[in-house]
Amino acid sequence: MTALDPRLAKRVKLSDGGLITKMLDIANGIDDVIKLGRGDPDLDTPAHIIKAGQEALANGATHYTHPLGIEPLRAAIADNIRHYGGADYANDEIMVTPGGQQGMFIIALSLLNPGDEIIVPCPGYNPYQQAAEMSDAVVRKVPMTMETNFTLTAEMVEAHITPKSKILVLINPNNPTGTVTPPDEVRKIAEVAKKHDLIVISDEIYARLTFGNNTILPVASLPDMKERTITLSGFSKAYAMTGWRIGYLAGPRELIEPMSEVNHAFAISTAAVSQHAALAAMTGSQDCVEEMRKTYDGRRAAICEGLDAIGMSYAEPQGAFYVYANVASLGLGITAGAFCERLLADGHVMMYPGTIYGDHTDDFVRMSMTQPVDRIKIAMKRMAGVVESFRADHSQPAE
Repeated sequence: MTALDPRLAKRVKLSDGGLITKMLDIANGIDDVIKLGRGDPDLDTPAHIIKAGQEALANGATHYTHPLGIEPLRAAIADNIRHYGGADYANDEIMVTPGGQQGMFIIALSLLNPGDEIIVPCPGYNPYQQAAEMSDAVVRKVPMTMETNFTLTAEMVEAHITPKSKILVLINPNNPTGTVTPPDEVRKIAEVAKKHDLIVISDEIYARLTFGNNTILPVASLPDMKERTITLSGFSKAYAMTGWRIGYLAGPRELIEPMSEVNHAFAISTAAVSQHAALAAMTGSQDCVEEMRKTYDGRRAAICEGLDAIGMSYAEPQGAFYVYANVASLGLGITAGAFCERLLADGHVMMYPGTIYGDHTDDFVRMSMTQPVDRIKIAMKRMAGVVESFRADHSQPAE
């Protein structure tokens, strides 16, 4: 880890997240890299959404909006939440943000005092930890394992609660593991939150992308949970709108109203053009979401088939667009980080080690379903070749 310039504030810390930038830089110097790393869909934003953005620009959507977001979009978000079994929100209980990730920092800076504890599942999306550190809060990591298919349980949560615990993060479906917390377990986790007076951040940004019979139970819909839950979601994943930078928070008015002032200080408002495009996404035909979900499901099958062929175990991918695979199951005797570097250098395939997401074992890698099936099949063949090459190198007798 590189030493930080002493002129930087102490709140600025380097983490394994810097590995992403490093690997992207390495990949830029290699031809024909198949990128199975970033959580950025290769699919384009649907045409009707792009058209709505273009029309909005032509009609003058080039100025600041209300800090909470334009009224029609907030109303559409509230309707959408209700439609998919969530809580009943008024328009002023919805805040549109420049991406879900900024929403995480708004939550942390608004709710966490120095010394407060935030309970975060690990592996889990790493910006939650970064946001807590920026707030001088304490991160209580809850290690998850293959025994529960990398899903959080109420028992795990309760074991990590202290008198300073204030916030619990539930990412469902989970990033990076692609696993879904079953509804019955969500109910149990909610009971623990009420018992210990915790605020729950329910990250449901991948809720529309589930596979098989797996479904997402919105936390805020449960009895007595709306007043203690902030639901975080957005348009990046279900509508392939990562570059539009638009997400939202839904929560009790007494929290959303002051949090909007923090959002205002950061960005004044979310880009007007993105809000009008998001409105078209939410009020238009949802066929595009189902088409993309089916596309990811086909890619999921291709990745799993390739992993099965080389004997690499993985968590059951139930949602989002990730497969969390176990490098240690190959018996190569190397860390996931070393495997990723070898795979990128020799196989021209990029994926990320789980340590970026708080994995305490350095045994797992996250593979994204963000390439077409034919490219995924090529990537899996390349991976198989790298594995065989590594085994051949280490089977040679020492001279």
